[in-house]
Amino acid sequence: MTRRLHVLNGPNLDRLGKREPEIYGRTTLAEIEALCRDAAGPDTVVFRQTNYEGQLVEWIHDAIDSDAAGLVINPAGLSFRSIPLVDALRMFTRPVVELHISNIHRRDALHQHSLVSTVATAVIAGLGARGYATAIRSLREMLDNAAN
Repeated sequence: MTRRLHVLNGPNLDRLGKREPEIYGRTTLAEIEALCRDAAGPDTVVFRQTNYEGQLVEWIHDAIDSDAAGLVINPAGLSFRSIPLVDALRMFTRPVVELHISNIHRRDALHQHSLVSTVATAVIAGLGARGYATAIRSLREMLDNAAN
C-alpha cells in the first residue's frame, strides 16, 4: 500500500540556491523536491512551500484530514516563534520529522531554540539539502517499524 508523506516548507525556502549559500548551500527547492521523491520509493510525496504562516497551518490540517502517514517539515523562521504552527502539529498524531538545512544549534541565539522541536517526533539539522532524503528515509523506517 502506498503511503502519503507530506513535506512542508516555510518562509524563504523558495529562495534556496540564491539565499545565503554559505549557510544553505546552492541546492534549489526543486532539486530538494526531486531528492524527496527519490527517497520516498513507492510512497507518494506531497511537497509544498509557502511564505505564509496561515497557509502552512492549513496544509498541516490537510495532512490531518487526508490521513497522511507522516510529515516532514522545515518551518524555517516560523520554528522559533509560531505558536499556531506548534498547535497545528500537536493535532497531527502520526510521525513528524522537523528538518533544518543548517545546524540551528550553532547559529545565533534567535535561531537556536525551535518551538516545533517540542512536538516533533525527530529533528534533523545541519545535513544541508541531503537532510531531506535522510528525513524521508527515517520517516519511512518509523512507519515500517510501527506497522510491524
